[in-house]
This record gives sequence, C-alpha cells and structure tokens, in this order.
Amino acid sequence: MRLHVVGAGASAAHFALTALERGFEVVVLDVGRTRPPAVSPTASFGELKSELDDPVEYFLGEHFEGVVLPSDETEYYGFPPNKAHVFAAEERFRLASEGFEPLASFAKGGLAEAWTGGVYPFTEAELVDWPIGWDELRPHYEDVARRIGISGRADDLAEHLPDHGGLMEPLRLDDHSSSLFSTYEKKRERFHALGCRMGRARSATLSADHAGRPACSELGRCLWTCPTNSLYTPWLTFEELEGREGFTYLPGRYVDHFETDGGRVVRLVASRDDGEQETHDVERLVLAAGTLSSARVFLESVRRERGEAPRLSGLMDNRQVLQPFVNLRRLCRPWEADAFQYHQLVMTLAADDPRASVHGLVTTLKTALIHPIVQSLPLDLKSALFVFKNAHAALGLLNVNLHDTRRAENTLELGPSGELRVRYVPPADEPTRIGAALRRYRRALRMLGCFVPPGMTHMRPMGASVHYAGTVPMTDEARPLTTTRDGRSRDFENLWFADGSTFPFLPAKNLTFTLMANASRIAATVS
Repeated sequence: MRLHVVGAGASAAHFALTALERGFEVVVLDVGRTRPPAVSPTASFGELKSELDDPVEYFLGEHFEGVVLPSDETEYYGFPPNKAHVFAAEERFRLASEGFEPLASFAKGGLAEAWTGGVYPFTEAELVDWPIGWDELRPHYEDVARRIGISGRADDLAEHLPDHGGLMEPLRLDDHSSSLFSTYEKKRERFHALGCRMGRARSATLSADHAGRPACSELGRCLWTCPTNSLYTPWLTFEELEGREGFTYLPGRYVDHFETDGGRVVRLVASRDDGEQETHDVERLVLAAGTLSSARVFLESVRRERGEAPRLSGLMDNRQVLQPFVNLRRLCRPWEADAFQYHQLVMTLAADDPRASVHGLVTTLKTALIHPIVQSLPLDLKSALFVFKNAHAALGLLNVNLHDTRRAENTLELGPSGELRVRYVPPADEPTRIGAALRRYRRALRMLGCFVPPGMTHMRPMGASVHYAGTVPMTDEARPLTTTRDGRSRDFENLWFADGSTFPFLPAKNLTFTLMANASRIAATVS
C-alpha cells in the first residue's frame, strides 16, 4: 500500500511517520530547501561572537539583511540570515493578496523551521466546532509529545492547556521570567479576579536528554537555530524517516497539480528544479503542504479537470499584537545571555465564551539584538546604547494572540495567470476585542511591576503569525469542498488533507502541536 504525500512540514512529518508505522509505503515530494550546517555547535552566544572570523556576517548578514530598522511600517523583529532558506521565494508559487500578508515556506521542515517551539493543545471547548472531540485527539497529542519531547507542567493554565501526558519537567526560568512568575504567585488572587492566569510555557525543547537528542544547554542561540537540536523542528523527523525502509523523500520537486479519472486521483505532476517535469502514479494522495500550498495544488487540479476552479472560503489566521514592557524592578541589573531565548511564561485571559479566551506569550529580552523600546529612543547612538545597556535586563514583550473563525469573505482562489489570490477581511468586532484584551493585559503587567510605554503596541498584519487554516474544513455534513472527520476529501475519494486546511475553528494559540497531532490521527485512519 503506497501513499504519496505533498509537503515536508509539521503535518507531513507526523502523517508520514504514523503511516509508515502502520505499514504503508510513503513517498514524500517537496521542494526541500535545506538549512545550513550548525556553526560551532557547542559555543554559546557570547563565545560565538568572539570565535567566528566574521561574527557580523553571521548575525546580521553579508548585506545586513538581518537588520530591522526602526519604522512604523515594519515588524519589530526579523529572521536571522541563517534562516533565509525558510522563507526564500519560490518563483513557481505566485501570490496576490488583499488585506493579508501571506508567507509560505518550501524548506525541508516547513514553516516550523522558524517557530519558537510553543506547543499548546486545544481544549474541549475549542474543539466544539470540530466533528471530533478531545477524547479523539488526546492520544495523538500524547504520541507527538513522546516523539518530539515537550517541557512543561500542569499549573494555573490547566483550564486553557489540558494535560495530555508525556510532559517533561519545565525548562529553567531565566532570571527575569523567574521574577515575573514569583510576583504572580504572590498576587495570584488579584490576577484570578481579573480573569488572568499565568503559568509555564509548554515548549518543544528538551529539559532532559530524549531520543538521542541532548537537553537544552542554554547556549542562547535559539533564534539562530538550535545547534544541538534540543528544540524540535520537523526537519529532525524527516532526518529520522530517511533511514527507514518503506520511506522515500524526493526533494527538488514542486508539485503543480494532480490528474483525475472518475472522481479519483490517478497521477501527480511535479516539476523538478532542473526544469524537467515528472509524473507519479498515485494510489492515495495526501496534501500536507500547508493551507496555502495545498489550496493551490487542489485549485489548479480542479481547474484542469473541470475548466474552472472554485473559490475556497473560510481562511483563518491568528491576529497577533505585540505589547512591549519594562520591568521597573530590573533596571540597571545584569542581563542573562545563557538561557532559553523564547517565551517561558504564558498569560491567558478568560472569556464568557471559552473559545474566545486570549493567549499571551511573555518573552523577556536576552540575546535578541535590540528591542522596540530602544529602537525608537530620540537619542544619539552613544546615549541610546547606554540606555539599552542599563535597561536590557528589564525589557520584555507580550505577544497577544486572538482567535479566528471561518467567514465567507476570506477566500483563496486562482487568478487568470494561475497565481493564488488571497483575500482577508477582519471581523467587525476585532478592534473592540483587541482594545479590551490590551487593557486587561496592561493591568496585569502593572501588577507584575511592569510599565507599558504608550504608543508602542504594534498590531501585526494578518498573515504574520502564519497560523493559516480553515479552507477545506472537516465536517459531518457532506458537501463539496469539505472533508470527512478523517480528512478525506468529498471531491476525490482517494485524496486526503492533513494540514491546517481542515480546521473548522482556530483558537488563540499556536496551532503547530495540533497540526502534528491531527495529521497523525488522520494517518491512523487511512485505508
């Protein structure tokens, strides 16, 4: 029994692994851009700056492409040069967008090659719009947790982050995060009265050796790709799979479309990087290339079969708002470079409808090269660096995530030249929801002894979170352009969707953990 899988991101990795364990022969087609090798993998952030022949090129890029200059129009942070392969443009994948700034990846490992490792299971309430419930998804959360290694614990966030088993002890808190958490514990009742909970982040980063990978050694290099692979990315799963019998990975292939006969997929058509075209006879086809790329393959295939492509509606993404803060108690203190760099704490806000709870990720500044508060100081360079040095240990950022729902006005369709057209219209109540959440978070941060500078909160454009979902939803109601609860297309009987395309609702959380668990669940049902 053979399965062809399109894509090599988080969904594809765990679909392929489960299918292989069930005895399927698995063939994965992917463009497959690869990451550069780790530089001096045992050196810390500080050691790397002194050991490299040209640390400026490594950290900032040959042409300073890693520098993000202060501007009201740009993001606060960019990606370092050694992650350029993750978002490198693919000329064969053409996009046009309205109200949305889409990102796509053709890297081996997909968009999760640039993630921060946050793994947050959906709750029963957040699955109410799905045709499956927590009991059906939980064992697959547990399987993925055992595969990749997740640090965290059940704490005050249990209502928002249900316990799925397989957790390691949390990572060590850096000094700033520890200070914030200690203050929260002393004022817990006041926070709970605000409907706010704080707890330890759940991270796909090892706090103990696991499956041949070492525990986090706190080198301070997370942003530049973990050199020891303590922080999981799907690239690791594909490296493991390539050594197994029955698995074939075909990089350098851009899948253009599939061909059909009588409601079944019979052939997959891909162009190679050398410009040649090749075909693959298909028994079962799985689209797991991410919501945008899977949609393009599907739409192009339908257009070739029927002469006209449909419009896919219901595109979702998490709105993210960045709220910088200063912990006044930590001004003029030394900052800590040798620690896990991404968020170690989470602050949630409860809502009357539990599906509308808000998810905030607390990141304290460590080896990130600058901070938005300092970028905008009206000072000369020498004075600004002096302020930065004395404020470094006090700076942090709250990344506020809001939920999204499927709406007819948010669409994907093919343009006349074959480009994928993306259109997104925010919900009418979004400004009200954002304003209410930020006011509550400001109160919570004040209770932690932190100051939120006015005018510095940054609303990221839709598309920036890269949590795309919802265009071919799972549903128990049989209708075109949907899938069954097991991800099987209702348009082609031997086609499955195994990525975010199938999500009927998007909570205010990173979706990668659920992508992996749901893909594994779907793979367990394929026959």
